[in-house]
Amino acid sequence: MNMARSFSNWRKYRQTVTELGRMTERELNDLGIARSDIKQVARSAVGL
Repeated sequence: MNMARSFSNWRKYRQTVTELGRMTERELNDLGIARSDIKQVARSAVGL
């Protein structure tokens, strides 16, 4: 079960990175996120 959970978390992380990466600088700024922080925000969202 642990492997399935890890895979699920990885997929959520990749989806979050992809979605945030597609946003414009203005959209990211509206959310208070710098482009350089996307991976860190995605890790926090998944709980890694």
